[in-house]
Amino acid sequence: MEILLKKDVANLGYAGEIVKVKAGYAMNYLVPQGFATVATESVKKQHAETLRQRAHKEAKLVADAEALAATIGAQTVEVKVKVSESGKLYGSVTTMDLAEALNAKGLNIDKKDITILAGEVKEVGEYEASVKLYKAIKGTFKFNVVAE
Repeated sequence: MEILLKKDVANLGYAGEIVKVKAGYAMNYLVPQGFATVATESVKKQHAETLRQRAHKEAKLVADAEALAATIGAQTVEVKVKVSESGKLYGSVTTMDLAEALNAKGLNIDKKDITILAGEVKEVGEYEASVKLYKAIKGTFKFNVVAE
């Protein structure tokens, strides 16, 4: 069954895409929750016209996201935390800490869009993180964990 997504759905697609799913998944979950509508011929025609109108806006969003990815890639963020004598952190560095550090540098990034590539950070050192900016565009940056 083909459906038109109204909202981004993880592991399925982004808002405005037409995707194929099983009928039960569409009719029992996606449509009642407001995530999608059934893609009839008239919905497909209307969607094609909307896509045509949005094409130039999409190009601008992609260009802005790529420029932001380059800006983020040039950044090295420093996160100050309390550490024990052995160099272990009290707690761990989270995406919230990284989002606050990026916001302090003037980059408005949400903590939900940040992924720490090393997993949990529990020691002083240099690590990498990834930021989801727009659809498939991601930026990576380095961050240093230092003692307060």
